[in-house]
Amino acid sequence: MKNELEKLSYSLGANVGASLKAQGITDLDLEIFMEALNDQVIIGDLKMSQQDMDEFLQDFFGKKQAEQAEKAGAEGQQFLAENAKKDGVTVTESGLQYEVMKEGAGELPKAADSVTTHYHGTLISGQVFDSSVERGEPATFPVNGVIPGWVEALQLMPVGSKWKLFVPSDLAYGDRGAGAQIAPHTALIFEVELIGIN
Repeated sequence: MKNELEKLSYSLGANVGASLKAQGITDLDLEIFMEALNDQVIIGDLKMSQQDMDEFLQDFFGKKQAEQAEKAGAEGQQFLAENAKKDGVTVTESGLQYEVMKEGAGELPKAADSVTTHYHGTLISGQVFDSSVERGEPATFPVNGVIPGWVEALQLMPVGSKWKLFVPSDLAYGDRGAGAQIAPHTALIFEVELIGIN
């Protein structure tokens, strides 16, 4: 980029592109897109009313979210059905699945306790969405203050244990999802090390 205007234009274009990509938009009519940018920034006269655009976008992203949720739900159910057949995987009455990576010899936490853990959370694709391990800082929280799958698992884990949890969506974030990475009806995987009861 040769000058400030080119750098500004490119930087803003890249930022808009990153935002669109994060929302799952990968296909656009770039000619119409540029026309709308020009109408908004330079001309100041749009070909659609703000209300019509807002209503369209709300409907569009609502449909997109519903499609993602349906896909995530089907993929999660298939993954958990296959995972339940693996050696070393225990399935509880609620549908929570776990694999003991290291068995501790300490006390079992109760729902009212506060615990310190190290954890690494991924989608079933392997994409990391949260990890105290990567942050290098254990997390402390009340047992009954986390997702239902964790509430159940923590009360089964002696201190010193490290388990791999396979959490169905109804024991995770259900039909709400969480943030941009966890769509509604998404099954989650966690490696959880129970360091101590506080």
